[in-house]
Amino acid sequence: MTIKTESRAALRELIDTLEEIDSRWASEEWNLFSQDDVVGAHRNLMHLLEGGLVGHFEYDAMNPQFRRIVTPSRKFTGDNADALYFDAPVSEEGQYRVVGEMDGAVYVSITIETGTETGCMGTGTAGVINSEMFDIVDGRFELFLGGEPRGKNWLGLEDASRITVRYYWEELQSVAADLSREPRIFIEPLHEVPPAPAPSDKSVAAGMRRVSEFVRARTLGIVPMAQREQPAFVSIVPNDFPPPVKPGDFALAAFDAAYSMAPYYLDDDQALVISGRWPECKFANVVLWNRFQQSYDFTTRQISRNRKQTQLEADGSFRLVIAHRDPGVPNWIDTQGVSLGLVFWRFMLPAGDIETPRAEVVSFAEIAAAGPA
Repeated sequence: MTIKTESRAALRELIDTLEEIDSRWASEEWNLFSQDDVVGAHRNLMHLLEGGLVGHFEYDAMNPQFRRIVTPSRKFTGDNADALYFDAPVSEEGQYRVVGEMDGAVYVSITIETGTETGCMGTGTAGVINSEMFDIVDGRFELFLGGEPRGKNWLGLEDASRITVRYYWEELQSVAADLSREPRIFIEPLHEVPPAPAPSDKSVAAGMRRVSEFVRARTLGIVPMAQREQPAFVSIVPNDFPPPVKPGDFALAAFDAAYSMAPYYLDDDQALVISGRWPECKFANVVLWNRFQQSYDFTTRQISRNRKQTQLEADGSFRLVIAHRDPGVPNWIDTQGVSLGLVFWRFMLPAGDIETPRAEVVSFAEIAAAGPA
C-alpha cells in the first residue's frame, strides 16, 4: 500500500513538470531542431534543477544565508566569468545586517528582488545600492536591510522577497574561473528567530514546489526568443548589436548597468571582428553564451574579455576577434566551436554615452594571415 503524503504529491508534480519540459521545451516548439539542441537543453535543465535545489528547496526568509547562484558547473540566466553572484531569501517583515568584504572587486551591487517567493522569476527590482553608495572601511562593508530608514548603508524591504549580491572584478585571470576565490559575505537577522521546527510533510512539499516553479519559470515560462518582444538592449539579428542601454527594473538585471546583446552566427571558416571603445565605467566586459544563456567553459578557454584582458589599438580602441579556433592575433574570444550563440556586453555605472560595438563577419583565413598586431 502506497503511503499518501503531500510530499509525494509534490514530487509527482515535479516529475510531471520535468516531463513536460522535456516534451515541449526541449523540442521544435522552442525552436530546437537537432540532437545537439536537445542535448544542450537537457544540460541546461540539469543546471537549473541544481540551482533550484541549492537556492530554493531549503528556504527560511526569516533566518537566511547567502548561497552562490551560479558556479563554473552550474550556469543559467547569464552567468559571467568576471563575476560572482550570491542571493538569499528575505522578508519585508524582517530586519537584517549584511557584512561583506570587497576582495579586490572593482564594483559590488546589492539588489532587492520582488516576487520570488514561489521560486519563480523575480517580477521586478525594489531597491539597489552599490559600492559607490555605501561605506567601505579596510575593504569591508556593513549594510542594513529593513526597519527604520537610516541615512546611508540601508535598503528598505517593501515587497521584498530576495536579496542578490553581484561582485565584479577586472583581472587578467577571470575570477569565476579561480575556484580559490570567494569573498566572505554574511547576512544575519536582527529580529528574533525562534528555533527552527523539524522538517514536515508540508515544508518538504513546499520546497519541492519551489524547485518545480524555479525550473518551469526558466524554461516553459519563457517564450522562445524570436516570438517575444525584446528589451531595447537585445537584438535578434545575428552580429548586429543594439546601442547599450540600462534595463530599468527589468527582472534579473542590475539596475545600474547598461547592456547590449545580439546572437552571433559563424560558419567553420568565418570569424567575427568587433571594433569599438571601452567606455568610462566601473566595470566592462563581453562574454559568450550558448542559446540557453549559459557561458561557455571559462576555466580552460578565453570566452570573454574585460578591459584588463584587452589589448588596445594605438588610438585606444579595441579590435576583438570571435572565432572557433585561435587566429594568432590579440583579443581572441573562443566560441568553443559553437556556430550559434549569444554575445553579451555589460557596462557597470557608465559615465556618458557608450559607443555601440560594430561587428563584421570575415573569413578566418583573412584574420589568420594578418598575424599579430
